[in-house]
Amino acid sequence: QVQLVESGGGLVQAGGSLRLSCEASGRSFSSYAMGWFRQAPGKEREFVAAISWSGTVYADSVKGRFTISRDNVKKTVYLQMNNLKPEDTAIYYCAADRRGSGSRDIPDYDYWGQGTQVTVSS
Repeated sequence: QVQLVESGGGLVQAGGSLRLSCEASGRSFSSYAMGWFRQAPGKEREFVAAISWSGTVYADSVKGRFTISRDNVKKTVYLQMNNLKPEDTAIYYCAADRRGSGSRDIPDYDYWGQGTQVTVSS
């Protein structure tokens, strides 16, 4: 079993930056692909970014502004968010994929954190 705990959310003005962290428990963190997803009010949860052994992938809406990275020693995955926009406002979730695929698809992820709120004011 893997537990994921996100942190780093908050309120920021448009154009600002935040760094989200997701700390994992469990022994096999380094073999998992990790993803970030978000869900805005009244909308479905959507893919943001993922990192796996094959590299990183991003949603088009965040490409060039967000960077996903990981520290396997600390068992932590990060999401650096720059040039934030009001439309980035959402609850951000991290997720772990045991198969390591680094997919964009929600069903491919086995474990989920509780989420952290990001609010971007205009």
